Amino acid sequence: MGKITGFKEYTRELPQKEPVASRIQNYQEFNKGYSDSQLHKQAARCMDCGIPFCHSGCPLGNVIPEFNDAVYDGKWEDAYNILSSTNNFPEFTGRICPAPCESACVLGIHSSPIAIEEIEKHIIEIAFNKGYVKPHKNYIKTNKKIAIIGSGPAGLAAAAQLNKAGHDVVVFERDDQVGGLLRYGIPDFKLDKKIIDRRISIMQASGILFKVNAEVGKNIPIHELLAYDAVIIATGSTVPWQLDIPGKDLKGIHFAMDFLKQQNKKVSGIENHEFQIMTTGKYVVVVGDGDTGSDCIGTANRQQAKSIRQIARKPIPAKQRLKNNPWPMDKITFNTTSSQEEGCERLWATETKAFIGDENGNVKTVQIIEVEYEVDDYGRKTQISKSEPKEIPADLVLLAVGYQHTEQQLPEKLGVQVDIHGHIIATDKAFKTSVDHIFTAGDCRKGQSLVVWAIAEGRECARKVDEFLMGVSELESKEMIHQFS
Repeated sequence: MGKITGFKEYTRELPQKEPVASRIQNYQEFNKGYSDSQLHKQAARCMDCGIPFCHSGCPLGNVIPEFNDAVYDGKWEDAYNILSSTNNFPEFTGRICPAPCESACVLGIHSSPIAIEEIEKHIIEIAFNKGYVKPHKNYIKTNKKIAIIGSGPAGLAAAAQLNKAGHDVVVFERDDQVGGLLRYGIPDFKLDKKIIDRRISIMQASGILFKVNAEVGKNIPIHELLAYDAVIIATGSTVPWQLDIPGKDLKGIHFAMDFLKQQNKKVSGIENHEFQIMTTGKYVVVVGDGDTGSDCIGTANRQQAKSIRQIARKPIPAKQRLKNNPWPMDKITFNTTSSQEEGCERLWATETKAFIGDENGNVKTVQIIEVEYEVDDYGRKTQISKSEPKEIPADLVLLAVGYQHTEQQLPEKLGVQVDIHGHIIATDKAFKTSVDHIFTAGDCRKGQSLVVWAIAEGRECARKVDEFLMGVSELESKEMIHQFS
Protein backbone atom coordinates (compact mmCIF):
# COMPACT_ATOMS: atom_id res chain seq x y z
CA MET A 1 0.00 0.00 0.00
CA GLY A 2 1.15 3.53 -0.73
CA LYS A 3 0.34 5.36 2.51
CA ILE A 4 0.16 3.28 5.66
CA THR A 5 -1.94 5.80 7.59
CA GLY A 6 -4.01 6.99 4.62
CA PHE A 7 -7.32 5.61 5.87
CA LYS A 8 -6.73 7.36 9.22
CA GLU A 9 -5.94 10.73 7.67
CA TYR A 10 -8.49 11.00 4.88
CA THR A 11 -12.25 10.58 4.89
CA ARG A 12 -14.32 9.18 2.05
CA GLU A 13 -15.33 11.85 -0.44
CA LEU A 14 -17.32 11.48 -3.62
CA PRO A 15 -17.02 13.88 -6.54
CA GLN A 16 -19.37 16.84 -6.63
CA LYS A 17 -22.39 16.73 -8.91
CA GLU A 18 -23.99 19.44 -10.97
CA PRO A 19 -26.77 21.14 -8.98
CA VAL A 20 -30.19 19.58 -9.48
CA ALA A 21 -31.70 22.71 -11.00
CA SER A 22 -29.17 22.75 -13.84
CA ARG A 23 -28.65 19.05 -14.48
CA ILE A 24 -32.34 18.24 -15.05
CA GLN A 25 -32.29 20.64 -17.98
CA ASN A 26 -30.36 18.12 -20.08
CA TYR A 27 -29.39 14.46 -20.38
CA GLN A 28 -25.65 14.85 -19.88
CA GLU A 29 -23.59 13.12 -17.22
CA PHE A 30 -23.37 15.39 -14.17
CA ASN A 31 -20.61 13.84 -12.04
CA LYS A 32 -17.73 16.34 -12.00
CA GLY A 33 -15.01 13.84 -11.08
CA TYR A 34 -12.04 14.11 -8.73
CA SER A 35 -9.18 16.56 -8.89
CA ASP A 36 -5.72 14.97 -9.01
CA SER A 37 -5.29 15.68 -5.30
CA GLN A 38 -8.67 14.17 -4.37
CA LEU A 39 -8.01 11.04 -6.42
CA HIS A 40 -4.59 10.64 -4.75
CA LYS A 41 -6.15 10.88 -1.28
CA GLN A 42 -9.01 8.49 -2.00
CA ALA A 43 -6.59 5.85 -3.33
CA ALA A 44 -4.43 6.40 -0.21
CA ARG A 45 -7.33 5.27 1.99
CA CYS A 46 -7.01 1.65 0.83
CA MET A 47 -5.82 -0.37 3.84
CA ASP A 48 -3.23 -3.09 4.05
CA CYS A 49 -6.08 -5.28 5.26
CA GLY A 50 -4.43 -8.69 4.86
CA ILE A 51 -7.44 -10.40 3.31
CA PRO A 52 -9.07 -8.02 0.78
CA PHE A 53 -12.73 -9.01 0.96
CA CYS A 54 -13.43 -6.50 -1.83
CA HIS A 55 -12.20 -9.25 -4.20
CA SER A 56 -15.01 -11.56 -3.19
CA GLY A 57 -17.55 -8.73 -3.16
CA CYS A 58 -16.83 -8.01 -6.84
CA PRO A 59 -18.37 -10.52 -9.27
CA LEU A 60 -15.41 -9.90 -11.57
CA GLY A 61 -12.84 -10.40 -8.83
CA ASN A 62 -11.19 -7.04 -9.56
CA VAL A 63 -7.73 -6.78 -7.97
CA ILE A 64 -8.64 -3.64 -6.08
CA PRO A 65 -5.83 -3.01 -3.54
CA GLU A 66 -3.24 -3.36 -6.28
CA PHE A 67 -4.83 -0.83 -8.63
CA ASN A 68 -5.43 1.56 -5.71
CA ASP A 69 -1.73 1.34 -4.89
CA ALA A 70 -0.82 2.10 -8.51
CA VAL A 71 -3.14 5.12 -8.51
CA TYR A 72 -1.57 6.42 -5.30
CA ASP A 73 1.89 6.14 -6.91
CA GLY A 74 0.70 7.74 -10.16
CA LYS A 75 1.50 4.59 -12.16
CA TRP A 76 -1.41 4.96 -14.54
CA GLU A 77 -0.45 2.30 -17.06
CA ASP A 78 0.04 -0.22 -14.27
CA ALA A 79 -3.33 0.74 -12.79
CA TYR A 80 -5.00 0.29 -16.17
CA ASN A 81 -3.33 -3.08 -16.82
CA ILE A 82 -4.35 -4.39 -13.39
CA LEU A 83 -7.94 -3.21 -13.79
CA SER A 84 -8.38 -4.43 -17.36
CA SER A 85 -6.98 -7.87 -16.48
CA THR A 86 -10.34 -8.67 -14.86
CA ASN A 87 -12.75 -6.12 -16.31
CA ASN A 88 -13.26 -5.53 -20.03
CA PHE A 89 -15.39 -2.42 -19.54
CA PRO A 90 -14.43 -0.36 -16.46
CA GLU A 91 -15.98 2.70 -18.11
CA PHE A 92 -19.39 1.00 -17.79
CA THR A 93 -19.07 -0.47 -14.30
CA GLY A 94 -17.40 2.71 -13.03
CA ARG A 95 -20.59 4.57 -13.87
CA ILE A 96 -23.50 2.20 -13.25
CA CYS A 97 -22.36 -0.58 -10.91
CA PRO A 98 -23.94 -0.53 -7.41
CA ALA A 99 -20.45 -1.43 -6.14
CA PRO A 100 -20.89 -4.60 -4.06
CA CYS A 101 -17.11 -4.44 -3.64
CA GLU A 102 -17.58 -1.39 -1.43
CA SER A 103 -20.04 -3.26 0.79
CA ALA A 104 -17.30 -5.87 1.31
CA CYS A 105 -14.49 -3.35 1.96
CA VAL A 106 -12.76 -4.10 5.28
CA LEU A 107 -12.52 -0.39 6.08
CA GLY A 108 -16.31 -0.27 5.89
CA ILE A 109 -16.57 -2.30 9.13
CA HIS A 110 -15.73 0.73 11.26
CA SER A 111 -15.55 3.61 8.79
CA SER A 112 -16.64 4.57 5.28
CA PRO A 113 -15.44 2.18 2.53
CA ILE A 114 -12.98 3.06 -0.21
CA ALA A 115 -14.60 4.89 -3.15
CA ILE A 116 -13.70 1.95 -5.40
CA GLU A 117 -16.21 2.62 -8.17
CA GLU A 118 -15.11 6.24 -8.66
CA ILE A 119 -11.42 5.30 -8.64
CA GLU A 120 -12.14 2.62 -11.24
CA LYS A 121 -13.85 5.14 -13.52
CA HIS A 122 -10.96 7.57 -13.19
CA ILE A 123 -8.40 4.86 -14.05
CA ILE A 124 -10.08 3.98 -17.34
CA GLU A 125 -10.73 7.58 -18.36
CA ILE A 126 -7.09 8.48 -17.69
CA ALA A 127 -6.05 5.38 -19.65
CA PHE A 128 -8.10 6.49 -22.66
CA ASN A 129 -6.69 10.01 -22.43
CA LYS A 130 -3.11 8.70 -22.25
CA GLY A 131 -3.60 6.30 -25.15
CA TYR A 132 -3.20 3.07 -23.19
CA VAL A 133 -6.46 1.57 -24.46
CA LYS A 134 -5.70 0.07 -27.85
CA PRO A 135 -7.25 -2.51 -30.18
CA HIS A 136 -6.24 -6.08 -29.43
CA LYS A 137 -5.22 -7.65 -32.72
CA ASN A 138 -4.27 -11.30 -32.45
CA TYR A 139 -2.15 -12.28 -35.46
CA ILE A 140 -2.16 -15.95 -34.49
CA LYS A 141 -5.64 -16.99 -35.62
CA THR A 142 -7.40 -20.25 -34.76
CA ASN A 143 -9.72 -20.20 -37.80
CA LYS A 144 -12.60 -20.92 -35.44
CA LYS A 145 -15.78 -18.88 -35.97
CA ILE A 146 -18.06 -17.90 -33.13
CA ALA A 147 -21.51 -16.30 -33.28
CA ILE A 148 -22.74 -14.28 -30.31
CA ILE A 149 -26.44 -13.43 -30.17
CA GLY A 150 -26.95 -10.22 -28.23
CA SER A 151 -24.67 -7.22 -27.75
CA GLY A 152 -25.38 -6.39 -24.13
CA PRO A 153 -22.62 -6.52 -21.49
CA ALA A 154 -22.45 -10.34 -21.43
CA GLY A 155 -22.23 -10.64 -25.21
CA LEU A 156 -19.67 -7.84 -25.49
CA ALA A 157 -17.46 -9.33 -22.76
CA ALA A 158 -17.55 -12.76 -24.39
CA ALA A 159 -16.72 -11.22 -27.77
CA ALA A 160 -13.73 -9.30 -26.40
CA GLN A 161 -12.31 -12.37 -24.67
CA LEU A 162 -12.79 -14.76 -27.59
CA ASN A 163 -11.25 -12.26 -29.98
CA LYS A 164 -8.26 -12.08 -27.63
CA ALA A 165 -7.95 -15.87 -27.93
CA GLY A 166 -7.60 -15.56 -31.70
CA HIS A 167 -11.10 -16.62 -32.79
CA ASP A 168 -13.22 -14.87 -35.42
CA VAL A 169 -16.21 -13.36 -33.65
CA VAL A 170 -19.50 -12.07 -35.08
CA VAL A 171 -22.03 -10.37 -32.81
CA PHE A 172 -25.68 -10.29 -33.91
CA GLU A 173 -27.86 -7.50 -32.51
CA ARG A 174 -31.54 -7.27 -33.41
CA ASP A 175 -31.74 -3.56 -32.57
CA ASP A 176 -30.41 -0.72 -34.70
CA GLN A 177 -27.46 0.02 -32.39
CA VAL A 178 -24.99 -2.12 -30.45
CA GLY A 179 -25.12 -2.20 -26.66
CA GLY A 180 -28.30 -3.91 -25.52
CA LEU A 181 -29.31 -2.76 -22.06
CA LEU A 182 -26.37 -0.35 -21.97
CA ARG A 183 -27.62 1.40 -25.10
CA TYR A 184 -31.35 1.61 -24.59
CA GLY A 185 -32.00 0.68 -20.96
CA ILE A 186 -29.78 3.16 -19.11
CA PRO A 187 -30.30 6.94 -19.50
CA ASP A 188 -27.55 9.10 -20.94
CA PHE A 189 -27.21 11.09 -17.73
CA LYS A 190 -25.87 7.88 -16.14
CA LEU A 191 -24.03 6.47 -19.16
CA ASP A 192 -23.35 8.76 -22.10
CA LYS A 193 -23.72 6.72 -25.28
CA LYS A 194 -20.47 8.17 -26.62
CA ILE A 195 -18.79 6.00 -23.99
CA ILE A 196 -20.33 2.90 -25.59
CA ASP A 197 -19.41 4.06 -29.10
CA ARG A 198 -15.81 4.61 -28.03
CA ARG A 199 -15.52 1.03 -26.77
CA ILE A 200 -17.29 -0.48 -29.79
CA SER A 201 -14.82 1.33 -32.06
CA ILE A 202 -11.95 -0.31 -30.17
CA MET A 203 -13.60 -3.72 -30.51
CA GLN A 204 -14.25 -3.26 -34.23
CA ALA A 205 -10.63 -2.24 -34.75
CA SER A 206 -9.69 -5.43 -32.89
CA GLY A 207 -11.44 -7.46 -35.58
CA ILE A 208 -14.86 -8.13 -34.03
CA LEU A 209 -17.73 -7.91 -36.52
CA PHE A 210 -21.05 -6.43 -35.40
CA LYS A 211 -24.27 -6.96 -37.35
CA VAL A 212 -27.21 -4.76 -36.30
CA ASN A 213 -30.86 -5.09 -37.31
CA ALA A 214 -30.01 -8.79 -37.32
CA GLU A 215 -32.53 -10.95 -35.48
CA VAL A 216 -31.62 -14.61 -35.42
CA GLY A 217 -34.63 -16.70 -36.34
CA LYS A 218 -36.17 -13.93 -38.43
CA ASN A 219 -33.97 -12.10 -40.94
CA ILE A 220 -30.96 -14.22 -39.87
CA PRO A 221 -31.93 -17.86 -40.60
CA ILE A 222 -31.22 -20.43 -37.92
CA HIS A 223 -29.32 -22.59 -40.43
CA GLU A 224 -26.80 -19.76 -40.88
CA LEU A 225 -25.54 -20.48 -37.36
CA LEU A 226 -24.53 -23.97 -38.48
CA ALA A 227 -21.53 -22.38 -40.19
CA TYR A 228 -20.13 -21.38 -36.78
CA ASP A 229 -18.01 -23.61 -34.58
CA ALA A 230 -19.74 -22.27 -31.45
CA VAL A 231 -22.69 -20.06 -30.60
CA ILE A 232 -23.29 -18.00 -27.46
CA ILE A 233 -26.80 -16.85 -26.54
CA ALA A 234 -26.57 -13.60 -24.56
CA THR A 235 -30.01 -12.12 -25.11
CA GLY A 236 -30.66 -10.91 -21.57
CA SER A 237 -33.83 -11.11 -19.50
CA THR A 238 -36.24 -8.95 -21.46
CA VAL A 239 -39.79 -10.11 -20.69
CA PRO A 240 -41.11 -7.71 -18.01
CA TRP A 241 -43.34 -8.66 -15.11
CA GLN A 242 -46.90 -7.42 -15.40
CA LEU A 243 -49.06 -6.39 -12.45
CA ASP A 244 -52.05 -8.68 -12.66
CA ILE A 245 -54.51 -6.31 -11.02
CA PRO A 246 -57.74 -4.60 -12.14
CA GLY A 247 -57.21 -1.88 -14.75
CA LYS A 248 -53.86 -3.18 -15.97
CA ASP A 249 -54.88 -2.68 -19.63
CA LEU A 250 -55.84 0.99 -19.31
CA LYS A 251 -54.18 3.49 -21.62
CA GLY A 252 -51.32 5.36 -19.98
CA ILE A 253 -49.78 2.29 -18.27
CA HIS A 254 -46.41 1.36 -19.76
CA PHE A 255 -43.44 -0.86 -19.06
CA ALA A 256 -40.42 1.13 -17.87
CA MET A 257 -38.10 -0.12 -20.61
CA ASP A 258 -40.46 1.05 -23.38
CA PHE A 259 -40.35 4.53 -21.86
CA LEU A 260 -36.57 4.59 -21.36
CA LYS A 261 -35.78 3.21 -24.79
CA GLN A 262 -37.80 5.89 -26.54
CA GLN A 263 -36.06 8.69 -24.65
CA ASN A 264 -32.61 7.22 -25.24
CA LYS A 265 -33.31 7.10 -28.97
CA LYS A 266 -34.47 10.71 -28.89
CA VAL A 267 -31.33 11.86 -27.07
CA SER A 268 -29.19 10.04 -29.65
CA GLY A 269 -31.07 11.67 -32.51
CA ILE A 270 -32.50 8.38 -33.76
CA GLU A 271 -35.83 8.81 -35.54
CA ASN A 272 -38.59 6.96 -33.74
CA HIS A 273 -41.98 6.45 -35.39
CA GLU A 274 -43.54 4.68 -32.41
CA PHE A 275 -46.09 6.29 -30.10
CA GLN A 276 -44.22 8.63 -27.78
CA ILE A 277 -44.54 8.10 -24.02
CA MET A 278 -44.10 11.53 -22.46
CA THR A 279 -44.45 12.54 -18.80
CA THR A 280 -44.45 16.30 -19.41
CA GLY A 281 -47.06 18.04 -17.24
CA LYS A 282 -48.44 14.73 -15.94
CA TYR A 283 -48.97 13.05 -12.61
CA VAL A 284 -46.53 10.14 -12.86
CA VAL A 285 -46.51 7.02 -10.71
CA VAL A 286 -43.51 4.68 -10.88
CA VAL A 287 -44.22 1.19 -9.52
CA GLY A 288 -40.98 -0.42 -8.37
CA ASP A 289 -38.05 0.82 -6.29
CA GLY A 290 -35.04 -0.62 -8.15
CA ASP A 291 -32.50 0.97 -10.49
CA THR A 292 -34.91 0.94 -13.43
CA GLY A 293 -37.53 2.77 -11.39
CA SER A 294 -34.92 5.34 -10.44
CA ASP A 295 -33.98 5.80 -14.11
CA CYS A 296 -37.65 6.47 -14.87
CA ILE A 297 -37.72 9.15 -12.17
CA GLY A 298 -34.64 10.91 -13.53
CA THR A 299 -36.06 10.84 -17.06
CA ALA A 300 -39.51 12.06 -15.91
CA ASN A 301 -37.86 14.95 -14.07
CA ARG A 302 -36.06 15.96 -17.25
CA GLN A 303 -39.33 15.78 -19.18
CA GLN A 304 -40.82 18.12 -16.55
CA ALA A 305 -43.50 15.88 -15.07
CA LYS A 306 -46.00 17.67 -12.82
CA SER A 307 -45.37 15.27 -9.94
CA ILE A 308 -43.67 11.89 -9.44
CA ARG A 309 -44.53 9.23 -6.88
CA GLN A 310 -42.58 6.00 -6.49
CA ILE A 311 -44.27 2.96 -4.94
CA ALA A 312 -42.26 0.37 -3.01
CA ARG A 313 -43.87 -2.69 -1.41
CA LYS A 314 -41.13 -3.13 1.17
CA PRO A 315 -40.91 -1.06 4.36
CA ILE A 316 -38.36 1.72 4.49
CA PRO A 317 -34.88 0.14 4.94
CA ALA A 318 -32.85 0.67 8.10
CA LYS A 319 -30.09 3.26 8.13
CA GLN A 320 -27.57 0.74 9.50
CA ARG A 321 -26.95 -2.94 8.72
CA LEU A 322 -29.36 -5.33 10.39
CA LYS A 323 -28.21 -8.58 12.01
CA ASN A 324 -29.31 -10.61 8.98
CA ASN A 325 -27.18 -8.39 6.73
CA PRO A 326 -23.69 -8.44 8.28
CA TRP A 327 -20.46 -7.35 6.63
CA PRO A 328 -19.23 -8.37 4.05
CA MET A 329 -22.66 -9.07 2.52
CA ASP A 330 -24.00 -6.59 -0.01
CA LYS A 331 -25.21 -3.73 2.17
CA ILE A 332 -28.99 -3.27 2.34
CA THR A 333 -29.69 0.09 3.95
CA PHE A 334 -31.64 3.23 3.16
CA ASN A 335 -30.30 4.97 0.08
CA THR A 336 -31.26 7.90 -2.09
CA THR A 337 -30.24 7.78 -5.75
CA SER A 338 -29.26 10.86 -7.73
CA SER A 339 -32.59 10.66 -9.58
CA GLN A 340 -34.59 10.47 -6.36
CA GLU A 341 -32.81 13.50 -4.96
CA GLU A 342 -33.91 15.41 -8.06
CA GLY A 343 -37.48 15.12 -6.85
CA CYS A 344 -40.06 12.43 -6.14
CA GLU A 345 -42.31 11.28 -3.33
CA ARG A 346 -41.39 7.80 -2.14
CA LEU A 347 -44.20 5.64 -0.82
CA TRP A 348 -42.83 2.78 1.29
CA ALA A 349 -44.74 -0.33 2.43
CA THR A 350 -47.39 0.41 -0.17
CA GLU A 351 -49.31 -2.16 -2.20
CA THR A 352 -50.70 -1.33 -5.63
CA LYS A 353 -54.23 -2.76 -5.71
CA ALA A 354 -55.85 -1.40 -8.89
CA PHE A 355 -55.65 1.14 -11.68
CA ILE A 356 -58.74 3.31 -12.06
CA GLY A 357 -59.64 4.77 -15.46
CA ASP A 358 -61.83 7.56 -16.84
CA GLU A 359 -64.67 7.27 -19.31
CA ASN A 360 -62.21 7.19 -22.23
CA GLY A 361 -60.18 4.27 -20.91
CA ASN A 362 -57.23 6.36 -19.71
CA VAL A 363 -55.66 5.72 -16.31
CA LYS A 364 -56.79 8.37 -13.85
CA THR A 365 -55.75 7.15 -10.40
CA VAL A 366 -53.88 4.31 -8.70
CA GLN A 367 -55.56 2.57 -5.78
CA ILE A 368 -53.09 1.79 -3.01
CA ILE A 369 -53.04 0.37 0.49
CA GLU A 370 -50.42 1.47 3.01
CA VAL A 371 -49.13 -1.30 5.29
CA GLU A 372 -47.49 -0.69 8.65
CA TYR A 373 -44.82 -3.19 9.68
CA GLU A 374 -42.76 -3.75 12.76
CA VAL A 375 -39.23 -4.82 11.74
CA ASP A 376 -36.83 -6.45 14.21
CA ASP A 377 -33.01 -6.38 14.22
CA TYR A 378 -32.93 -9.40 11.93
CA GLY A 379 -35.10 -7.79 9.26
CA ARG A 380 -38.12 -9.94 10.09
CA LYS A 381 -41.28 -7.96 9.59
CA THR A 382 -44.65 -8.27 11.29
CA GLN A 383 -47.68 -6.57 9.81
CA ILE A 384 -49.33 -4.31 12.34
CA SER A 385 -52.06 -2.65 10.31
CA LYS A 386 -53.35 -1.77 6.86
CA SER A 387 -54.88 1.47 5.73
CA GLU A 388 -58.16 1.71 3.92
CA PRO A 389 -57.71 1.76 0.13
CA LYS A 390 -57.08 5.24 -1.22
CA GLU A 391 -56.37 6.71 -4.61
CA ILE A 392 -53.51 8.85 -5.85
CA PRO A 393 -53.64 10.77 -9.16
CA ALA A 394 -51.91 9.19 -12.15
CA ASP A 395 -51.99 10.37 -15.75
CA LEU A 396 -49.16 7.95 -16.54
CA VAL A 397 -47.91 4.80 -14.79
CA LEU A 398 -44.49 3.23 -15.38
CA LEU A 399 -44.07 -0.41 -14.35
CA ALA A 400 -40.54 -1.13 -13.14
CA VAL A 401 -41.08 -4.36 -11.22
CA GLY A 402 -38.42 -6.48 -12.89
CA TYR A 403 -38.09 -9.09 -15.62
CA GLN A 404 -39.24 -12.70 -15.78
CA HIS A 405 -36.89 -14.32 -18.30
CA THR A 406 -35.54 -14.11 -21.82
CA GLU A 407 -37.92 -14.25 -24.77
CA GLN A 408 -38.69 -17.88 -25.53
CA GLN A 409 -38.86 -17.94 -29.35
CA LEU A 410 -35.08 -18.12 -29.92
CA PRO A 411 -34.37 -20.96 -27.46
CA GLU A 412 -37.24 -22.91 -29.02
CA LYS A 413 -35.91 -22.41 -32.55
CA LEU A 414 -32.38 -23.39 -31.49
CA GLY A 415 -33.65 -26.41 -29.59
CA VAL A 416 -32.07 -25.45 -26.26
CA GLN A 417 -33.89 -26.25 -23.04
CA VAL A 418 -35.22 -23.71 -20.55
CA ASP A 419 -36.15 -24.24 -16.90
CA ILE A 420 -39.52 -23.69 -15.25
CA HIS A 421 -38.68 -20.01 -14.85
CA GLY A 422 -37.92 -19.54 -18.55
CA HIS A 423 -34.14 -19.23 -18.10
CA ILE A 424 -31.89 -21.10 -20.52
CA ILE A 425 -30.51 -24.20 -18.85
CA ALA A 426 -26.73 -24.44 -18.75
CA THR A 427 -24.27 -25.83 -16.26
CA ASP A 428 -22.85 -23.24 -13.86
CA LYS A 429 -19.26 -24.17 -14.63
CA ALA A 430 -19.45 -24.99 -18.34
CA PHE A 431 -22.12 -22.56 -19.61
CA LYS A 432 -23.08 -25.22 -22.16
CA THR A 433 -26.73 -25.65 -23.14
CA SER A 434 -28.51 -28.86 -24.07
CA VAL A 435 -27.18 -28.41 -27.63
CA ASP A 436 -23.51 -29.39 -27.86
CA HIS A 437 -21.97 -26.31 -29.52
CA ILE A 438 -24.37 -23.70 -28.10
CA PHE A 439 -23.46 -21.83 -24.90
CA THR A 440 -25.22 -19.12 -22.94
CA ALA A 441 -24.29 -16.34 -20.52
CA GLY A 442 -25.78 -13.39 -18.68
CA ASP A 443 -29.34 -12.69 -17.61
CA CYS A 444 -30.86 -15.16 -20.08
CA ARG A 445 -29.13 -17.92 -18.08
CA LYS A 446 -28.80 -16.42 -14.62
CA GLY A 447 -31.96 -14.34 -14.48
CA GLN A 448 -32.23 -10.60 -13.98
CA SER A 449 -29.03 -9.30 -12.40
CA LEU A 450 -26.38 -6.57 -12.49
CA VAL A 451 -24.28 -5.36 -15.43
CA VAL A 452 -21.14 -6.40 -13.55
CA TRP A 453 -22.51 -9.94 -13.22
CA ALA A 454 -23.28 -9.99 -16.96
CA ILE A 455 -19.68 -9.05 -17.76
CA ALA A 456 -18.41 -11.74 -15.38
CA GLU A 457 -20.70 -14.31 -17.02
CA GLY A 458 -19.54 -13.32 -20.51
CA ARG A 459 -15.87 -13.66 -19.54
CA GLU A 460 -16.29 -17.07 -17.91
CA CYS A 461 -18.45 -18.33 -20.77
CA ALA A 462 -15.79 -17.23 -23.27
CA ARG A 463 -13.19 -19.27 -21.41
CA LYS A 464 -15.37 -22.37 -21.58
CA VAL A 465 -16.02 -21.86 -25.29
CA ASP A 466 -12.28 -21.53 -25.86
CA GLU A 467 -11.68 -24.77 -23.95
CA PHE A 468 -14.44 -26.48 -25.97
CA LEU A 469 -12.84 -25.42 -29.26
CA MET A 470 -9.15 -25.75 -28.41
CA GLY A 471 -9.01 -28.27 -25.54
CA VAL A 472 -7.35 -25.74 -23.25
CA SER A 473 -7.68 -22.00 -22.67
CA GLU A 474 -5.22 -19.31 -21.69
CA LEU A 475 -7.97 -16.75 -21.10
CA GLU A 476 -8.03 -15.35 -17.57
CA SER A 477 -10.43 -16.81 -15.05
CA LYS A 478 -11.36 -15.14 -11.77
CA GLU A 479 -9.59 -17.91 -9.85
CA MET A 480 -6.44 -17.65 -11.98
CA ILE A 481 -6.12 -13.89 -11.45
CA HIS A 482 -6.17 -14.21 -7.65
CA GLN A 483 -3.89 -17.23 -7.61
CA PHE A 484 -1.06 -15.10 -8.92
CA SER A 485 -2.00 -11.65 -7.56
